[in-house]
Amino acid sequence: MTRLIFLGAPGAGKGTQAKTLADLCAIPHISTGDILRNEVTQGTPLGVKAKSYQEGGELVPDHLILDMMRERLNQPDTKDGWILDGFPRNVTQAGFLDNLLKELDQKCDRVVNLDVPDEELVSRLLGRGRPDDTEEVIRRRLEVYREQTAPLIDYYRDRHQLVSIEGSRSMAEVTAAIQKAIDL
Repeated sequence: MTRLIFLGAPGAGKGTQAKTLADLCAIPHISTGDILRNEVTQGTPLGVKAKSYQEGGELVPDHLILDMMRERLNQPDTKDGWILDGFPRNVTQAGFLDNLLKELDQKCDRVVNLDVPDEELVSRLLGRGRPDDTEEVIRRRLEVYREQTAPLIDYYRDRHQLVSIEGSRSMAEVTAAIQKAIDL
């Protein structure tokens, strides 16, 4: 049974690595972005609420994200494990997740932090060629990520759950390092 949380700045490769490991372990890769898009597309009550925030250019509030995560982690395919990607994003969400996992009689095994230097992140993100990915916007996103996530890294380090992986190596090398760090 494997239950992991993936942390990493935009462009660090956490989505790619989370999906690779989820496939290797035959467990779901749970991305809050995917859940949000799915809820909005299906027009669920949560999706309708989330869409109104997104259309206003605002972040979807914690309470809606938390409701979505409660619903997702209660689904049968998560009983044998899961990999969370993009959640929690802050210490408040981490506290909620701790409480939810107790409620579900589950625990997170490890928190994997993919550490990539900012210059490489900027280069990777600029290389995607998305129109909204200007260097200025990317650097601001990295700044916001650092502000929100630095306390989260400390939160999991203090609980002896954090493993940091140098994420600037090849995809295969990063995957191998993660597997070794989490004893897979």
